[in-house]
Amino acid sequence: MQLTVRDKILDLTLPRVMGILNATPDSFSDGGIYNEDEPALNRIEEMVSRGASMIDVGGESTRPGADPVSQGEELERVIPVLKQAIPKYPDVFFSVDTTKYRVAEEALKCGVHLVNDVSGLNDPRLVELCVEYGAGYILMHSQGDPRTMQDDPAYDDVVNDLFLFFKEKTALAEQKGLRQIIIDPGIGFGKTLAHNVALLSGLETFQSLGYPILVGASRKSMIGEMLEGRPVDDRLIGTVVTHYHAMLNGANIIRVHDVKEAVDSLMIYKALKRVSSH
Repeated sequence: MQLTVRDKILDLTLPRVMGILNATPDSFSDGGIYNEDEPALNRIEEMVSRGASMIDVGGESTRPGADPVSQGEELERVIPVLKQAIPKYPDVFFSVDTTKYRVAEEALKCGVHLVNDVSGLNDPRLVELCVEYGAGYILMHSQGDPRTMQDDPAYDDVVNDLFLFFKEKTALAEQKGLRQIIIDPGIGFGKTLAHNVALLSGLETFQSLGYPILVGASRKSMIGEMLEGRPVDDRLIGTVVTHYHAMLNGANIIRVHDVKEAVDSLMIYKALKRVSSH
C-alpha cells in the first residue's frame, strides 16, 4: 500500500494520522481559530509535533449548510500558509482540501502532495492537474453540495452504491493516467446516521477496489447522535473509538482534529497488530 506523490513515497502499510487545518471562519468545530496565517502555522507546528505525518489544509467550510466561498478568498486563506509550511516540514505530506481547479493548481505550485476533492470528481480537470504535477488525489463521495446535502439523503444500498461510485470514478481517473488515488466514503456528506454506520461497518467492502481508504469522522454529528446528543466539544472519545474501528476495518488514513489522541490510538493499534501477526 504505497503511493508515489511528488516523488515521495507515501507508505500506507500501517495507518497514518492526517491533521485538519481549517483556515476558515465558519467550520463546524474550529472555525475562526486558524483563519489567520500565524495561528494556522502555529497549529500545523503543534499537529506535526504531536505526530501527524499528513496535514490537510482547507479554506472553504464543507459543514452541512455552509455557503460557498469565492475562489479569491479561498486562495488568500490557504496559499500563504502552504507556501510557508511545506518547506518547513519536508517529511510531512500536505493536501489541499478544495473543489476548485485554480486553488488546486496554485497549491500544487506550492508543492502540496495531494488534492483532497470533496466533490467526488465534479471537475475532471483536477485529475489532469494531479497527473501533470505527479500528485495524489483523494476521491471523496458526497451526495449534493454542503448547502443541501443533509436535506434528505437517500440510497438503494449505501455500501453498494458507493462501491459502484468509486469503481466508476477511479476508472475515469485511471483512464486519464492517474494511479495515485485514495478513496474516502465521505462520512456525514449527504448521509444519515444509519448510512454512516453502514459505511463504517462495511469498510472492508471497499478494500477490494485496491486503493487506500481515508476516513474522517472527527467530531461529526453522527458521533454526537450515537452519544445521545453530545455537543461538538465533547466528542473526543467517540471520535477515537470510531476511527479505531475504521482502522480495524481497513482505513489507511484517519483525518482528525485531535492529533495527540489519534496518534496514541494508532500506537496502540500498531503494538497490538505486531503481537497478533507473530
